[in-house]
Amino acid sequence: MQRWRGLEDIPEDWGRSVVTIGSYDGVHRGHQLIIRHAVERARELGVPSVVVTFDPHPSEVVRPGSHPPLLAPHHRRAELMAELGVDALLILPFTTEFSKLSPADFVVKVLVDKLHAKAVVEGPNFRFGHKAAGNVEVLTEQGKVYDFEVDVVDLVLCGEAGGGRPFSSTLTRGLVAEGDVEGAAEILGRPHRVEGIVVRGAQRGRELGFPTANVETLPHTAIPADGVYAGWLNVNGEAMPAAISVGTNPQFDGTERTVEAYAIDRVGLDLYGLHVAVDFLAFVRGQAKFDSLDGLLVQMAEDVKRCRELVAAAE
Repeated sequence: MQRWRGLEDIPEDWGRSVVTIGSYDGVHRGHQLIIRHAVERARELGVPSVVVTFDPHPSEVVRPGSHPPLLAPHHRRAELMAELGVDALLILPFTTEFSKLSPADFVVKVLVDKLHAKAVVEGPNFRFGHKAAGNVEVLTEQGKVYDFEVDVVDLVLCGEAGGGRPFSSTLTRGLVAEGDVEGAAEILGRPHRVEGIVVRGAQRGRELGFPTANVETLPHTAIPADGVYAGWLNVNGEAMPAAISVGTNPQFDGTERTVEAYAIDRVGLDLYGLHVAVDFLAFVRGQAKFDSLDGLLVQMAEDVKRCRELVAAAE
């Protein structure tokens, strides 16, 4: 998959293409449906498929300080899109100037002059242009002027976790924030993932017999509610069963919120400085402070046992 940052990165000889535009944070199952449709439409027409997305999130530019927690960083979204068969990914730097483009100017500047769109695929709630003035009706009218078709893909309703609501990144972020990682996985189509570099912490886990990887998460990451979770610690392509702790470590009067993963039944791991990914499978219990260190150790052993069982059942 080709990856471009900015309109200037698009090859000068780029021909017609099928395009879909959106933030696509998380590349959840609703996003996947739209992207797959774009890929299939491109193959029907014999042209490449292109996903257009933005950095930073548009809300941060339009309403500074409102950047939503992110379900997936851009490199992860790119991996997921490549798996869906996308031919090219265009990340547009979203600036104040860019946010002021009218819908018609956006169509000309991006879809017509650069990507030479033959078809554009979107969901029914797609909005674009200054103050989100453009919608699929406006896009369809522009398509008649500039010779591209517009396909609208119906939103898919969620199952039990979503209460019958459409798939959405906002809903997924809410479930993650509540600690409902199983509900989030139902929408995402995979476990929610948190990534970052392993840094040195207080090393109390090592002293207690449960050495953890203290993950310095990427900016704006959507982090699950405080508690203990079962999941996987992914290192260099290997997914290791893990017991994951999220929170401030109240047993030791901590104040900084951290994500720590203990690779179950693994010894001698040296992960400092490595970029790792933590996948959340299931919530085990909430954060708690125990009457004694012995009480904490007993509970940690129980947590690891439960996490081992949950991961084994999921594999």
